[in-house]
Amino acid sequence: MSVESFYPSQSGRLDKVLSTHMSVSRNQVEKLIEKELVKVNGKVITKTSQKVSEGDAIEYQIVELEERKDVTVDFDVAVIYEDEHLLVINKPSGLVVHPAPSVKEPTLVDWLMSRGISLSTISGEERHGIVHRIDKETTGALVVAKTNEAHEALSLQLEDKSMGRYYIAIIDYPLKESTTVEAPIARSPSNRLKMAVVEGGKSAKSSFAKIKQSKKQQEIIVAKLFTGRTHQIRVHLAQLGRHILGDTLYGYRDAEIPRVFLHARLLYFVHPLSGEMMEFEAPIFEDMQTYIQKEFGEDAFQMLHAQAIKESFNASY
Repeated sequence: MSVESFYPSQSGRLDKVLSTHMSVSRNQVEKLIEKELVKVNGKVITKTSQKVSEGDAIEYQIVELEERKDVTVDFDVAVIYEDEHLLVINKPSGLVVHPAPSVKEPTLVDWLMSRGISLSTISGEERHGIVHRIDKETTGALVVAKTNEAHEALSLQLEDKSMGRYYIAIIDYPLKESTTVEAPIARSPSNRLKMAVVEGGKSAKSSFAKIKQSKKQQEIIVAKLFTGRTHQIRVHLAQLGRHILGDTLYGYRDAEIPRVFLHARLLYFVHPLSGEMMEFEAPIFEDMQTYIQKEFGEDAFQMLHAQAIKESFNASY
């Protein structure tokens, strides 16, 4: 853990003064304050609105990630792109992204650490380098920040929607039409493992485009997220009376499908340093690919390339 300190040249709210000094968003600073990693004149401060004066001694800690000695990383993850600022990986199903007290198995962060990949630290100890979430069961494209500068820039893109993802899913019954769902999401009051559409929850918006039906009346769809709530696609589909194959948590009944057929196919963002628009297609994993080929035919894959996916939403991105 490294400790930095400075003396502000003007008075103001602690979160604003600190975010200006660190060149990061106030949201990132709030996380440091909430974790009791900020002191003013030697006293730990837990209020973001704390007033500080010119010449006060402000101290903040950056937590350095350490390898967990009690886990063994015995798997590999496909890297789609990498440079000194970030990398994009194709996450397999069943891999938890970041460590938590309840997570005993190796995570994506453990894999990154085992490969000697440096990670940004500003987001707090448990989510080093992880810019956006992806469910344990979900596969596909995920961007990881190696530096605080890259992490901050990518986080801002999540907020202003210049970063985005398109997902492909196989559902148990066709949608009546391509549609958009806007419905607030919160923890389910009846099952703590699930999220649900709950009045007063966090706003959430998803769009779904019909792609192709099978003889079994299953359907491949593409989903575009406008917000990033936990289990958002799964919850909004359940609201429509549809379920992703393999998603028994949200009501899919056939136990023969071993995992959730939801894949983050397309990821786009502006490179945080070069300013270049970047787009990445995550290859579909073999089990899902085999199922699509068997049930929907070889031509279905032509509808799941980047350009076809964007055209299904009449979007350039």
